[in-house]
Amino acid sequence: MSMFSAFNINATGMTAERYRMDVISENVANANTTRTADGTPYRRKVVSFSEKANQASFQHILGWQTHIHSSSGTNANMTHTHEVVHTHTGLGYTGNGVRVNGLYEDHETEMNMVYDPSHPDADENGYVTYPNVNIITEMTNMIDASRAYEANATAFNATKAMVQKGLEIGS
Repeated sequence: MSMFSAFNINATGMTAERYRMDVISENVANANTTRTADGTPYRRKVVSFSEKANQASFQHILGWQTHIHSSSGTNANMTHTHEVVHTHTGLGYTGNGVRVNGLYEDHETEMNMVYDPSHPDADENGYVTYPNVNIITEMTNMIDASRAYEANATAFNATKAMVQKGLEIGS
């Protein structure tokens, strides 16, 4: 893996996590939005990530090669046979980073129904439909995204420090 690949992988991770934090912030900001531009309550948004596609085969990525060696011998009228399986890695895996698959509305979590007949968005029974945003869930996700961002930033800085030391050795 080249140093630029390492920088790219970490940069894509930081970009994806920053986008995730932006979406979480939007969810928190709209936790009480009962009417959007289309007249419906705000619906929580979720970001989906995946690994950037790698064109190599599965075996190439893992670099696994298996060899089976059989041997047999005799020891005091006992014949024994054993097989030794050696697995070693070849080229290994080189990732391509993270990509955002999309931004989706959460239709699995139910909207919150609150009895408030004085609210302008109350239905005929006096219930107001509030967004399906749970502040505790959002804050937990924010902490997770923040730590993932920090981990990518730390790896980026470690790679940068290794490159700088390499340049010092060469000069």
